[in-house]
Amino acid sequence: MLSSGHSALATINMFDQATLQIGDTAPELKLKDQHGNLIFLRDYAGRWVVLYFYPKDDTPGCTREACNFRDEAERLAPFNAQVLGVSVDSRESHESFARKLKLNFPLLADPTRKITRAYGALAFYRLARRMTFIIDPHGKVRRIFKSVNPKIHVEEIAQALTELQSPALNA
Repeated sequence: MLSSGHSALATINMFDQATLQIGDTAPELKLKDQHGNLIFLRDYAGRWVVLYFYPKDDTPGCTREACNFRDEAERLAPFNAQVLGVSVDSRESHESFARKLKLNFPLLADPTRKITRAYGALAFYRLARRMTFIIDPHGKVRRIFKSVNPKIHVEEIAQALTELQSPALNA
């Protein structure tokens, strides 16, 4: 799914992070989810992935965003899209947050900040900034949301997936 032929990490910004562009190969993931399972992006080959980065477990905006993804899972189901949340919080923090909110998708822990940095989502070397990447079934970045409003974000994702999967666009 993810070839090394195209360098998604070629452009570096002032924070020594990748600046991904539409069409770049998405950097591979190798992170533990809230249950301790090691998750790779290639695990979702053949599916769309909604990879969202968020600042911190158990904060108001992050809770709203996670709950909206949970509550709108049926709306995203027809798009064959897997939602994955990422923050720099620990696996244990994710486990508590996911259990408390009864989340129905993986939360990935990136305490080393390596993946968050590779996606250009690290804010001031501390927390993940709120960003979302839609990755196609071939591992290519197809949409980047750099400014996310947790209240309406799932609607934006559904609209983007509708457009991206439109037969006219893919003809």
